[in-house]
Amino acid sequence: MNSQTRTFLLFWLPAVVWTALIAVFSTNNFSAEETSRILRPFLEWLLGALPQSRFDFIHFLVRKAAHLVVYASLSALWFRARRGPRSGWQLSWALLALLVTMLVALADEFHQALLPSRTGNPWDVLLDSFGALLAQAAIARFARRKSHSPA
Repeated sequence: MNSQTRTFLLFWLPAVVWTALIAVFSTNNFSAEETSRILRPFLEWLLGALPQSRFDFIHFLVRKAAHLVVYASLSALWFRARRGPRSGWQLSWALLALLVTMLVALADEFHQALLPSRTGNPWDVLLDSFGALLAQAAIARFARRKSHSPA
């Protein structure tokens, strides 16, 4: 396997696959109604019977936490793709990761606005972008800490 293929498979493919998974998550199959069919039985198995209002609140929190985690992961993967086999941190790598993540978030919410079972929510774009920013801040901090540690 040549080095370009290896670099693509190791660094770029995970970011591309995660981006594609987000497109799948954007479909009707992952609407609130659909995810509640999985989450409610699990929570009731775990916690016992739940009033609808409590379940709705937990469901909301789970879905928003998923936004943070999914888009933080996306941002980290695009940073890793751009950095490739090199080490360290560069602002241009972080900015590219943030830009790609924000564009994916915008496209995701635009797509959801077109579906009858979903809603496009600009607040979710903000939440997704915040998750991406958190990931980049963590990467920068880790890289800075690593560069200042004794060898």
